Amino acid sequence: MKPTLLILAAGMGSRYGGLKQLDHLGTSGETIMDYSVFDAVRAGFGKVVFVIRKSFENEFRDMFVSKLEGKIDVELAFQEIDKIPAGFTVPADRVKPWGTGHAILMAKDLINEPFAVINADDFYGAGAFKVMADYLTNGISDTEYAMCGYQLNKTLSDFGTVARGICSVDANGFLTDIKERTSIERKNGKIIFTENDKETELDENVPVSMNFWGFAPNLFKHLEEKFTAFLKTGTQNPKSEFYIPFVVDDLMKEGKVKTKVLPANATWFGVTYKEDRPATVAKIAELVEKGLYPKKLW
Repeated sequence: MKPTLLILAAGMGSRYGGLKQLDHLGTSGETIMDYSVFDAVRAGFGKVVFVIRKSFENEFRDMFVSKLEGKIDVELAFQEIDKIPAGFTVPADRVKPWGTGHAILMAKDLINEPFAVINADDFYGAGAFKVMADYLTNGISDTEYAMCGYQLNKTLSDFGTVARGICSVDANGFLTDIKERTSIERKNGKIIFTENDKETELDENVPVSMNFWGFAPNLFKHLEEKFTAFLKTGTQNPKSEFYIPFVVDDLMKEGKVKTKVLPANATWFGVTYKEDRPATVAKIAELVEKGLYPKKLW
């Protein structure tokens, strides 16, 4: 059974100033998601599931579903703020979506095979998809998940702070700890993160999570349990989110899973801010010029 690629595309893109998932960045008007799907098809994935919001379903279908017909199976899942378990209500002051863990949970009825999870607005590189596809085909189990690891110094933006999952890895290549740092930047020649007005330096080469995960389908059962627990304790803060790294970290600490860190050996870049756009366009054009991608993907 071929693995599935789950793309998280429901984010509002507030920092970028629009729906960056739909921005035309490639040499023939492609989005970053186009390159991710193209790489996934080449790596052996058999299906792609997009998690989006219902409000831009029609635009999304026009841009993606029709052109991918015959190339890979496509499904849509919808993340909405009111899609929560029975017995809970959405707080009146809640505007923000529930986070990446909730977004993945929205696809539980569409995925019954090993699957990878990525962000819509990150360019992960062909090598990362090949490594992940091989793992999902040969190494996946209910007790062993995976994550593609990228070097921190290769994942920053020149135009503002970024959030990254800072990883600790043991001698056998398994993740031992992941801490979400939400305000990382290069400052005075160093990489620092700021928390409660305190600055702490980070190792430039530390592996970080860019939300490229590999899971067995039993993750959905874990997500349902963890999201219910989150709602019982986390709804007082209208901005609190149910992040997938937190779920994986909990499962590891409970001894339920191990997570293999797969060296990405690929070029990552993204568009966190609108100022990142020109550099991203240039990098994609350079990859096309080198013959790594066709000028027109589809």
